[in-house]
Amino acid sequence: MAYRSLLFVPGSRPDRFDKAANAGADAVCIDLEDAVTPDGKDAAREVAVAALDGLFGLRINAVGTAEGEADRDALAAVKPVFVMIPKVASAADVAAVRVKTDAPLWPIVESAGGLHAAWEIAGAPGVVGVLFGGADYAADLGCTMEWEPLFHARSVLAAACARAGVELLDVPHLDIADEVDLSASTRRIKAMGFTGRACIHPSQICPVHAVFTPTEVEIARARRILEAFKAAGGGAALLDGKLIEKPVIRAAMRTLEHVGGA
Repeated sequence: MAYRSLLFVPGSRPDRFDKAANAGADAVCIDLEDAVTPDGKDAAREVAVAALDGLFGLRINAVGTAEGEADRDALAAVKPVFVMIPKVASAADVAAVRVKTDAPLWPIVESAGGLHAAWEIAGAPGVVGVLFGGADYAADLGCTMEWEPLFHARSVLAAACARAGVELLDVPHLDIADEVDLSASTRRIKAMGFTGRACIHPSQICPVHAVFTPTEVEIARARRILEAFKAAGGGAALLDGKLIEKPVIRAAMRTLEHVGGA
């Protein structure tokens, strides 16, 4: 089942771990990077490692930093649901984490350099999805986080992840109070090919799920498409007077993946 939502919880707030786990997100990620102050990294790492227990993903610090190296070393003794790697600029950054764990990997592309290497990053061994770090990307370029300045980056990532066959999550909506824009912008990223969105507050989960969860009509049509394709022996078929070919089949399968029915 693809992740429609991923909820971050600070590694320095173990009192919030259980609440995050029960908030309804498809995945929960303990954050050791941005959400933890420099003087709290060691304590957060210790608490996070003890809490993982197959329930949480883990966002480590960047490869090449002292904190990132300590996080990588800690991975040898644990099995998080996934490992999220920030500030990825090349497939080599992914490989550096891959040698420490066999957990699924989620690199974060959040710089011009990372976008330049997006095709290699998305296709690197162990990668199952990519997160667009739009806030850091905008800071790197000196642009705003409005739709137009980030459109090119989102387009490149959508193509790279589609080619690699991996998931793609968008940057969290930073204005927790603006549910209207959260829903509107989430519909736009879905239309571009994103498979889900990261969240920074439990209140964002339901609006995100409302966008990425197929309707009963969409599910029923996807199943009819696959049935028509199967009845045609895997060749082109007609359904309701419309031609059903492989691109339509792939779209139907993606729809059912979101409900575990493909």
